[in-house]
Amino acid sequence: MPTFAAIDIGSNSCRLKIASLQMHRLKTLHEDREVTRLGESVFQTGVISPEAMASTIAALKRFHKAVQLHVVDKVRVVATSAMRDARNAAAFTEWVKSATGWNVEVISGLEEGRLIHLGVVTHEVGARGKCMLIDLGGGSCEVTISDGGLVKGMVSLPLGAVRLQQFLQNDPPAKDDVVRLKQYIDRELKRAEKKLGVHHRIGLVIATSGTAAALAEASLTLPLKGTKGSVPLKDVAKRATRKIGALTASADDVRRLADRLVKMNNAQRAAVVGIGPKRSEIIVGGAQVYASLLERMGLKGFRYSSLGLRDGMLAQMLGEVDLRTSVHKKIEDERWAGVLEVCRRYGIDQKKAEPVRQHVVQLFNALARVHELPEEYRLWLEAAAMMQDAGKFMNHQGHHRHTQYIIANSEIFGFSPEQRLIVSAIGRFLGKSMPEATDRVMRMVPIEEHTNVTRAVVLLRLAQALNQDRASAVVTIKPLVYPKRVVLQIVPGRGGAELEAWSVKKETAYFLAVFRRALLVEVE
Repeated sequence: MPTFAAIDIGSNSCRLKIASLQMHRLKTLHEDREVTRLGESVFQTGVISPEAMASTIAALKRFHKAVQLHVVDKVRVVATSAMRDARNAAAFTEWVKSATGWNVEVISGLEEGRLIHLGVVTHEVGARGKCMLIDLGGGSCEVTISDGGLVKGMVSLPLGAVRLQQFLQNDPPAKDDVVRLKQYIDRELKRAEKKLGVHHRIGLVIATSGTAAALAEASLTLPLKGTKGSVPLKDVAKRATRKIGALTASADDVRRLADRLVKMNNAQRAAVVGIGPKRSEIIVGGAQVYASLLERMGLKGFRYSSLGLRDGMLAQMLGEVDLRTSVHKKIEDERWAGVLEVCRRYGIDQKKAEPVRQHVVQLFNALARVHELPEEYRLWLEAAAMMQDAGKFMNHQGHHRHTQYIIANSEIFGFSPEQRLIVSAIGRFLGKSMPEATDRVMRMVPIEEHTNVTRAVVLLRLAQALNQDRASAVVTIKPLVYPKRVVLQIVPGRGGAELEAWSVKKETAYFLAVFRRALLVEVE
């Protein structure tokens, strides 16, 4: 039973969640959270302050002890908006590495949204229909349109609660500050509407993170329309019970609450049930975002979910280890959809790329005893096969170099930056050059993956060689593995197989150098 740990270094707080795999499901063992305001200085000065670094490191050291106590098998540490913006992010990641031994992965806003979506749809049954997900964190706000458990549209906006504090320098906020804040929010939400193509018919809105929880709880204390005063504390629980087990907030309540909070000072906001002293300093901007977003998109309100980024990280780790889980298929579907999107974006002819993909899969399966690659390399090879011509969008000459750059720097759903580097390296060496440890591309790939990448390149070069004559029907192959040699039998298509056989024979020397086995080519 492997145990996983997910650590989210956010702009407002750090979170830890540890879970173990039991009966193809994750069982939570431990959770921890610490407000560190890592993004507070970043959004004002562009750098993480020494104080924020120190407090975050202290929290991570505590998390490290918990990880050791639970004998965790795999730890994933990600950082979000503040680290994306900070000029001194590299210095902080080195500090984390020296203090804990962990490598921090700075993820994009869209990858953050994808993981949050994965966490929610994996555990929330209602989220598998058509719905909208809103995650407003400290530095950014991810809005996702989901249908059938698949992402249909997503946008990441610079509307985090900590980031918006740069507009609110007075307590309570001055009228001019509030006007500028609302103008900024409206401008970003217009961008979101344009990208998402709303209005969709969305019945369910799920909101995650602390701001949503605070607004949902605080809305329980609002007086009913037409009455004055606030709801007595003894009646708050009764109103919560009427929410049918889910913490929700209507669009009208969120607007009323946002308008009230903007007139209060920090002490008054801290006294509101559900907000408290830790959230009171940053709630005003977040409340305005929720109020404006719900109104602009014609939404009735939202349902709060305690799930978030760390749950998506754990679901990803589960899916990569246990191939029998439904989340594994979902992750694979997301990844493949991301690959096909790159193909569409760069004008790749998928009909021409598909035979290369099929051949590389066949070679991967038939030569498993020869290449000994990890199972995930099948997908990396399929992805590289489909995207190998992406560089032609920029220039046909030297297009493999351009392909490597495009894959490494594109946002491909489901692929981490490290995985994109591996796929891009496989796609890079399909021309005259071969992978060398000193090559710039290979230096970007983790050194422990160099041998695997080199072996994967051989397989893809063979698959590419088998598809030289694009005008004729695709050839079929019969790979035969012997102790000291591999025989590749080629069955010609309608146009023969002379060019394919000649192209494969050109790869025999490289095959021998990498696998220490002779490659013989036979045409039936």
